[in-house]
Amino acid sequence: MDQSEKKNLEEHIVLVIKTIYDPEIPVDIYELGLIYEIKIDDEANVEIEMTLTSPNCPAAETLPAEVETKVKGMELVKNCKVEIVFEPTWDRHMMSEEAQIELGMI
Repeated sequence: MDQSEKKNLEEHIVLVIKTIYDPEIPVDIYELGLIYEIKIDDEANVEIEMTLTSPNCPAAETLPAEVETKVKGMELVKNCKVEIVFEPTWDRHMMSEEAQIELGMI
């Protein structure tokens, strides 16, 4: 898989991730800034580094599993692994401008 194919796949992965919403906030998890990194190897294995709005987030068990299931289910993806990290700590400034406007923060 070359760089162009990886970039194209990453864009499609982002579109899939944007269908996943935090149950407490009416904004998708990508716009919330919960996805820190998407890595794709030459075999189309995907590793996603993500965080949660807080370590005690009620969706701590469901959100990562939903991301993994939806990305793994994509036609071009061989496998997907999601890793939860808490560094850097998430804060509202990681949200996209679109998300902040939608939530009335700016």
